[in-house]
Amino acid sequence: MAEHKNNRQAGINTRLAHSGNDPHAYFGFVNPPVVHASTVLFSEARLMGSRHEGSQKYVYGINGTPTTDALGAAVDELEGSAGTVAVPSGLAAVALPLLAFLSAGDHLLVTDSVYSPTRRFCDTTLKRFGVDVEYYDPLVGAGISGLMKPNTRLILTESPASGTFEIQDIPAIVTAAHAGGAIVVMDNTWATPVYFRALDYGVDITVHAATKYPGGHSDLLLGLVSANEKCWGQLRQTFLTLGICAGPDDAYQVLRGLRSMGVRLERHQQSALEIARWLEGKPGVARVLHPALESHPGHALWKRDFCGASGLFSIVLANCGEKGRLAFLDALEIFGLGYSWGGYESLAVPFSLKDRTIAKGPYEGPLIRLQIGLEDVEDLKADLERGLAAARDA
Repeated sequence: MAEHKNNRQAGINTRLAHSGNDPHAYFGFVNPPVVHASTVLFSEARLMGSRHEGSQKYVYGINGTPTTDALGAAVDELEGSAGTVAVPSGLAAVALPLLAFLSAGDHLLVTDSVYSPTRRFCDTTLKRFGVDVEYYDPLVGAGISGLMKPNTRLILTESPASGTFEIQDIPAIVTAAHAGGAIVVMDNTWATPVYFRALDYGVDITVHAATKYPGGHSDLLLGLVSANEKCWGQLRQTFLTLGICAGPDDAYQVLRGLRSMGVRLERHQQSALEIARWLEGKPGVARVLHPALESHPGHALWKRDFCGASGLFSIVLANCGEKGRLAFLDALEIFGLGYSWGGYESLAVPFSLKDRTIAKGPYEGPLIRLQIGLEDVEDLKADLERGLAAARDA
């Protein structure tokens, strides 16, 4: 329901609440059924293996079900994409387009600030397959054209950067990529399509760890891959060939999570910004890495392209070594010490730059990545005060 009958564009929370499902297609029930399926029966033998008009929509569970179709349709409406597939994890979502569009001898450009498991996939599996992997400075912007080669097939970007939150000039990168015949894949997990519609900026394929904000409750694993018209056919064919489909229960949980994602993101954004501004003035904090802060080097780019910020950012501790970083983390009582983010609970993790080759800083001290959850802000501030006091005393 992208538009009302009077052709006015529906608001984001209205679209989140209603997209992907027609209740009257399921006897009026407001939620679609959770279809558990492998075998699908055919009404006639002639339809088996047939692709002619009149053949069945569903032929086997791996090819899709009403549940995964409902999720895909909802995400397509949010992204403006030609098609979306659901895969078992965010990492699988990144891997799928790389496997779909790269071959031995191709050149791949990857932002040096990429999610570490993505780097591991590129440095192991893709290199073993004969792909030439090269990392670039996340601040390169239009200068990426100087890194393009005749065999550059794909640019993999992520903005803001994982852990350090550099903002990339996505339109400039897209222009250079397309001029050289390459496609652009973007990990847009931080912003979601609520705060950045990557395909509107020329990105060809956008990926999300739906484990994070779409799921929203730290109890599932799922990835989403959405493509424009040009790339959708090849992406879907590779998806079917690899057989990496998501389970029906996880797909349903993500679809349910989308209904409240807008209001949750509003709370994450509001709380995170309040805490980030508060931390900027605290002793023991050298720097706050949050692109919505005016002090952030990429703030102007963020303001130009994004329409909001989520609940994830980092801080740099001052006058503190490894002992102080551990003391900070161990003193926290509300913030959990755990990986992932996007759930209802606040989390804190140490962030390492050891695997990077270009975007290494310098930073004044240890980095701590904070996920601001849905708790009361004053309670979170008090918890962070405990951590900063422990770091000072360490």
